[in-house]
Amino acid sequence: MDKSVVENIQWKDNAAARSKGGKMPSQAIKLYYLPPSPPCRAVMMTAKVIGLELDLVLTNIMKGEHLTPEYLKMNPQHTIPTIDDSGFILWESRAIMSYLVNAYGRDDTLYPKNPRLRAIVDQRLQFDLGTLFSRYSALYAPMLMRGEPYNEDIAAKVTEALAWLNTLIEGKTFVAGDNMTIADISIIVTISSLDAFNFDFSAYDNVSKWYERTQKALEPYGYEEINKAGAQQLASFLKKN
Repeated sequence: MDKSVVENIQWKDNAAARSKGGKMPSQAIKLYYLPPSPPCRAVMMTAKVIGLELDLVLTNIMKGEHLTPEYLKMNPQHTIPTIDDSGFILWESRAIMSYLVNAYGRDDTLYPKNPRLRAIVDQRLQFDLGTLFSRYSALYAPMLMRGEPYNEDIAAKVTEALAWLNTLIEGKTFVAGDNMTIADISIIVTISSLDAFNFDFSAYDNVSKWYERTQKALEPYGYEEINKAGAQQLASFLKKN
């Protein structure tokens, strides 16, 4: 039997099993991704947590595979991750994560429907995007892409953001409260990337304990093979430069 037919049958069998506990897309959602990419890792783990199968489409941005006419027609910003859910195209990882849980989550634990609870999750996501991940990128992207030296001034900005995170999660089990949400998945990808680059955040006890706790919570959902391996692969690029 043709391999694609076998894979389709297997996917439908998995879909049928999951349909008892939640909605499923009509066909596997395509994810255009690259394994070391932090935003891609966040989307992949979110899908794992809600039991959603993805059709992974390797997109090597180093070879310009995100700049083909076909890709640009789909996503003019030519970014990864990008999803194609039966013709519905979406990019930006945090928007994708929210969409996947809204559309296919078994419940709203990962992304609460309650306006105030959701607002806290959204705030944490925006904190990661606009502050924590932004400062991480400002520190390491020039080193990775252009071989620039470590910038102590930018590193101090990362430390400042970690101090804010340490305060935000004081007395909380997870970053937005007692339950793990997509904000935890987004932020742990950033923290694990810092960890892979040997950035020292041991002085921040709340962050360190949350990091350990959330790693354990995500172990059944591909944490090691998706996130940790991807972070280490990204860090290995720096060592080669």
